[in-house]
Amino acid sequence: MYKQILLAYDGSESGQKALLDCSEIAQWSGASLTLIAVTPLQRQVVAAEGVIYEQSIADQERERYRGILNDGLRRLIESGREASGEVLYGETVDEIVRYAKQIEADLIVVGHKHLDSWAVRWWRGSVSKSLIAHAPCSVLVVITR
Repeated sequence: MYKQILLAYDGSESGQKALLDCSEIAQWSGASLTLIAVTPLQRQVVAAEGVIYEQSIADQERERYRGILNDGLRRLIESGREASGEVLYGETVDEIVRYAKQIEADLIVVGHKHLDSWAVRWWRGSVSKSLIAHAPCSVLVVITR
């Protein structure tokens, strides 16, 4: 039975479906529920002086992901679930795996949308595929089309 469930939440349609499924699993199993939103590493701006990080863009992204996380937590609380959450910063899969180990999660839940174009799938890669390969526990991939 699951005791600690980690939901990697991004606010997308598939993420919202994962949130609902995760809530049901937590209720059914009596597990603790933790949400994380991972702010990806910011792109660099190349200028004559070299590589520059746009700090204002990074700050805006952190605030945007804080809003996404708060929305997910609000939805869970409104449905009667207790949950905690945190915004992380870094490579998505690395941060999910690190945090799952930190809280000793026994299930990671993530949303996934099937992409029709092979070129888009190749270019963007798959967080869920990489997560399955590196996760320290079971992974539930909630799929939307």
